[in-house]
Amino acid sequence: MTPPTPLPEHPLTVAAVQAEPVPGDVAGNAATAARLVGRAAGARIVVLSELFLPAYHPPTLAADPAGTDVAAGPDGLVDDPRLDPLRGAARDGGATVVVGAAVRHPDGRRTISSLVVDAAGVARSAYDKQQLWGGERDLFDAGRRGATLLVDGWRLGLGICYDGCFPEHGRAAAADGAHGYLCPSGYLAGSAHRRDLYYAARALDNTMYVVFANAVGGADPWRFNGGAAVYDPEGRPLARGADAEEDVLVATLDPGALAATRAAHTMLADRPADQGLPRTVLAG
Repeated sequence: MTPPTPLPEHPLTVAAVQAEPVPGDVAGNAATAARLVGRAAGARIVVLSELFLPAYHPPTLAADPAGTDVAAGPDGLVDDPRLDPLRGAARDGGATVVVGAAVRHPDGRRTISSLVVDAAGVARSAYDKQQLWGGERDLFDAGRRGATLLVDGWRLGLGICYDGCFPEHGRAAAADGAHGYLCPSGYLAGSAHRRDLYYAARALDNTMYVVFANAVGGADPWRFNGGAAVYDPEGRPLARGADAEEDVLVATLDPGALAATRAAHTMLADRPADQGLPRTVLAG
């Protein structure tokens, strides 16, 4: 196994956002995101929901790919004037913003992605969703690799919604030294049990912080249930939103709490390189 990654030296303030974007209105949703970043004053990282820029609304995403997508260059940079308000908010707030987008790549792939807008206002297509859910496979291509965001000495694995339902995805981030896991998501009404279980479990599985963002509002069958949260490394919510209404949840990630949890619960250090010899099969 690789040696453990050094712990961060300083706390990190983060924000998990739940809000209702308008289907197909990338410019308007970018302006909404900018307003919400302003509400998260003091947060160094702000996370908004999956596909926030075009909104998670498959009929619109299918009907108007040219209007809903943003284009990434060969270097991953996204230079789209519709994002200018968000770039400005990131610069003004000194924040790194993780926001969901539909991205068209130079090779023609279309992905559900997280854009990272850094504190200088530079937007980059940083991570493409690897585990597509249901009908997403009809509209999008799966991502090919994981990604880790480095901010102020913190290593933060990137995931998107259904990625977080797979323990292996969070574990891959932790194995890469992640101290936290950022998950823009789109959970629908009726899924609150799973929504609240998966991301708390990923936190405890890997003794890392988890920042979970979700949408709210919309009309059935695309009505979303909020519950944005920040989980500590034992899976306990430091902050959690209600199932409805816009909210910006701010919490501080503490390297001391991370160190204490990893000293008490040593799953990462104790994990085996493999699961051993072939399994024994018993007849009952």
